[in-house]
Amino acid sequence: MTIPGTRMVSDGRTARQIFEEVMANPARARFGFGAKLAIVNVDFQNAYTRIDEFKTAYETDPRQIEHTNTISRLARAAGMPVVWTHVGYMDSAADAGVWGTRTDTPDSLQNIKYDSRRHAFDDRCEIDHAVDAIYTKRMPSAFFETPLQSLLVWHKVDTVVVTGGSTSGCVRATAVDSLSRGYRTIVPIETCADKHESFHFANLTDLQLKYADVVPVQDVVDWLEAR
Repeated sequence: MTIPGTRMVSDGRTARQIFEEVMANPARARFGFGAKLAIVNVDFQNAYTRIDEFKTAYETDPRQIEHTNTISRLARAAGMPVVWTHVGYMDSAADAGVWGTRTDTPDSLQNIKYDSRRHAFDDRCEIDHAVDAIYTKRMPSAFFETPLQSLLVWHKVDTVVVTGGSTSGCVRATAVDSLSRGYRTIVPIETCADKHESFHFANLTDLQLKYADVVPVQDVVDWLEAR
C-alpha cells in the first residue's frame, strides 16, 4: 500500500551528512532579510567559551567570536541594535527553578553566580557598553523574561540574527522564539557552537528546515556591508 507520509527514516547517515545534503539542496525558500536586523549574541561567557578553564565550555569553529564581532561591528555602524546575553543566578539559585535541580556541582548551571568568572563575558568579545544591550537571562531563550522583545519593537526590527551557544540549547530556543514572535530569523553557521557535532548539525538542520535561515556568516556580512 502506498502511503503519502513518511515512516521514520534510519539510514546510517550522520547528522553532519544530513546537514550538508540539506544545505546543498534547499527544499524551501528563505525567509530572507527584512529592512532592519538585530544581532542577538547568546551566552558568550567564560563558562561556555573558555575551553582552557571550564569543563562546561566548548568550541566548534575557532573563529566563532571573531565572526560574531565582525557582524556586530557592522550592525552597530549601520545603526542596528546589538544584544549580548549571559546566564547567571542568585546565590540561592531560586531563579534557576526546576532547571537547576538535576545536579549540584561547581560546574552545574545554577552555580553560575552573578559577577563570577563563569558569568563574565569572554574578553575576546568586542562589546560596546555605550550602545549594546546586555541582559542576564535565566532560561534557554534570550526572549524569556528579558527586555529583548521591547528593544526590538522600539528599533522597528523585523529580522533577528542569532549567534552563540549552544546550537542545540539556547541558540535553538532563541531562534524558535524569534520566529514565533514574527521575526525573520537567521543563524550564521560559523557563529554557533556546541559540545558534539551531532548535536550541532542535527539542530542546524532542524532550524534550516523549520525555523530559520541557516547561512554562512558571509551572507550576513554582505547584507550589512551593502547598507
